[in-house]
Amino acid sequence: MEIAGLLANLGLGFSVAVSLQNLLWCLAGAVIGTAIGVLPGVGPVATMALLLPVTYVLPAEGALIMLAGIYYGAQYGGSTTAILVNLPGESSSVVTTLDGYQMARQGRAGPALAIAALGSFFAGCVATVAIALAAPPLTRLAQQFTPPDYFSLMTLGLVFAIVLARGSVLKAFGMVFLGMLLGLIGTDVNTGNLRYTFGISDLFDGIGFVPLAMGVFGIAEIIANLTNPERADLVSSKVSGLLPTREDMQRSIAPILRGTVLGGLLGILPGGGAILASFSAYTLEKKFSRTPEKFGTGMIEGVAAPESANNAAAQTSFIPMLTLGIPSNAVMAMMIGGMMIHGIVPGPQVMEQRPGLFWGMIVSMWFGNLMLIVLNLPLIGIWVRLLLVPYRLLAIAILFFCCIGVYSLNNSANEVLMIAVFGLFGYLLMKLDFEPAPLLLGFLLGPMMEVYMRRTMLLSRGDPWVFIQRPLSLCFLVLAALLLAFIVLPNVRKAREAAFQE
Repeated sequence: MEIAGLLANLGLGFSVAVSLQNLLWCLAGAVIGTAIGVLPGVGPVATMALLLPVTYVLPAEGALIMLAGIYYGAQYGGSTTAILVNLPGESSSVVTTLDGYQMARQGRAGPALAIAALGSFFAGCVATVAIALAAPPLTRLAQQFTPPDYFSLMTLGLVFAIVLARGSVLKAFGMVFLGMLLGLIGTDVNTGNLRYTFGISDLFDGIGFVPLAMGVFGIAEIIANLTNPERADLVSSKVSGLLPTREDMQRSIAPILRGTVLGGLLGILPGGGAILASFSAYTLEKKFSRTPEKFGTGMIEGVAAPESANNAAAQTSFIPMLTLGIPSNAVMAMMIGGMMIHGIVPGPQVMEQRPGLFWGMIVSMWFGNLMLIVLNLPLIGIWVRLLLVPYRLLAIAILFFCCIGVYSLNNSANEVLMIAVFGLFGYLLMKLDFEPAPLLLGFLLGPMMEVYMRRTMLLSRGDPWVFIQRPLSLCFLVLAALLLAFIVLPNVRKAREAAFQE
């Protein structure tokens, strides 16, 4: 019965994904994702933030399929410049430069690109199967949740936001709480009172997700790139002979399999799953290799493993977002924002209430991966020529379309000013080494956390012990406490050691 039900769900997803409209949006996401993966400094988070106004005019299925395509497409595109010009378009492709660029210098760029594409395709397909298998049981578990369980799950999600941040834990805490405060701005739905609006009428309905995300991620990223316009020279050697040899294939099979499994597992974890997966896969291959000293000189295993791992991780990161409504990274936060724009409350109820959307997005990943492997290899020359376009010209065009997009949402000039303010604020955060991703997660999870907190207090008549009386709630809180201790204690130990040395 389980298999029959899964096949029926996949059949429903297939019927949604193969519609001409959704195939076109899947193709658009794959192409845009590859392009922004090739362009260094333009990541999927900033791109998705800038494209959020476009999703208002799309059906929910098409919007989410396109946003998902941008994410896993960026993983493909990042490997192209990593191999050809030693310039990773995506942070998860940094490790690929070590052996991929050396292969290009030896005139073997073609096999390196082909193995990267084939490994990514295989890993993406396997990860999509993992999502399809894991989603129903996790959703059934989540359907047993009560308000205290949801509140504790949101608490765990906020701890995930702190794990997500690089650098200072204290700064990450600050960003989470600032995001929660920004999420509380507007009219209290229970009492009708205005909160933190300072008499500004545009804030009565709260701060919109689009202006905040577009400003803090998109506009801030553009400002940062304009202040650092350096470009690397293109690789001088021509790309020829794309087909890998039989020996290349034999040496790549085991690394691709290991990278897929490792990446699939690490992708579910909060934080930079794709980055962690690619580094871990590369390290694992060096451990397995009989000649670890040759890594960094053009070993094809050093391309196959990390590229498979980062694509598997990128797609399995959808599992907690789709089943529990908890974003494991900033990109998944954007996906949740895209769902909320269309009035869809993220969480386990999505599978029951919108099964076509849920399964259609999962099945579309198979088509997206197929499109990417067909698109990437023949169009390598075009992707690399994108690096020749001066960024100052790209930035002007991007800003122009952003302003039009934001204004068209509510015909409000004040929202255009808002993205400018958030853009400057986001740039300031970058300069002060504050990670903006926890702010966005706090903004999304904070209001939901408040709702479940109030429901819990009403149902329990103000008894706070209800949070530890529910087994699921207690598990989430204990896990959050352990995770927090795991983050904080190493920092405390380092601070003590520094104090003693002084």
